[in-house]
Amino acid sequence: MNKLIKRTKLLPILALTAGTLAVYPRLLCRRYRILSRRVHTSFRLAVLSDLHASWYGAGQTGLLRELIKEQPDAILLVGDMGPDWKPADNLRELLVSLSNRYPLYYVSGNHEIRSGRSHLIKNLMADFGVSVLNGDVRVLRKGTERIQICGIDDPEVDFFFSDSSWLRQLYKCSGDREEEIFSVLLSHRPEFLSFYAEENFDLVVCGHAHGGQVRIPGLVNGLYAPNQGLFPKYAGGLYRKGSTVMIVSRGLAKNCLPRICNPPEFVVIDILPASDATVYK
Repeated sequence: MNKLIKRTKLLPILALTAGTLAVYPRLLCRRYRILSRRVHTSFRLAVLSDLHASWYGAGQTGLLRELIKEQPDAILLVGDMGPDWKPADNLRELLVSLSNRYPLYYVSGNHEIRSGRSHLIKNLMADFGVSVLNGDVRVLRKGTERIQICGIDDPEVDFFFSDSSWLRQLYKCSGDREEEIFSVLLSHRPEFLSFYAEENFDLVVCGHAHGGQVRIPGLVNGLYAPNQGLFPKYAGGLYRKGSTVMIVSRGLAKNCLPRICNPPEFVVIDILPASDATVYK
């Protein structure tokens, strides 16, 4: 009888603990492997998205420590990294730590453009040596091997800057890259996969969906995502269209809406020679 009473008393505690872990889970590293006959040396790319200037400890050490463990060849920043209105101190602390360790590439997100401060975020990035991509193609080298890193502004740019267009930037990237060299496109928005696939980019990296905010693993990949609505098709994970693979990060934001069974994450992508693996993961 005493054991039954003790177990009954434990149930609320266990339920509270489980609920707390579901809403406030620890940072996750999500890994993917991509095969390509266009590379003969492996490349490891880390992806950070939708930080929204969230805090990961003094100097952002909680995030930095996990990134260093992965030993990436470059880090891709795919939008909504800064705060909407506040000073970008948490973002600046992260850039201080990363900029002297890795090549960094950045594209804007909708929040940065909508806030009217995208130029300030871009200037901050440039001050730390980050490659700011607005329809540009850059080359990442590893020994004698190279891949192309391309990037476009968030489509929100069309509503705020009359002289800019994300589609023009997309077509410029497509025209400027070398088709025989592996290409990575950075774009904040996943819902435009059909446009990216038409240009035959090998890999597209996105954010924006925040993992659908609420997940039921194995049943619901995401409840709601901006610009996709309920039960979004591209909440987070790996998707394919034609020869294009798109990976959507569920993002790092901790200071927005609660995340249910949807831990904040950064992504690590290994691009491997086709002979080094047999499946996508």
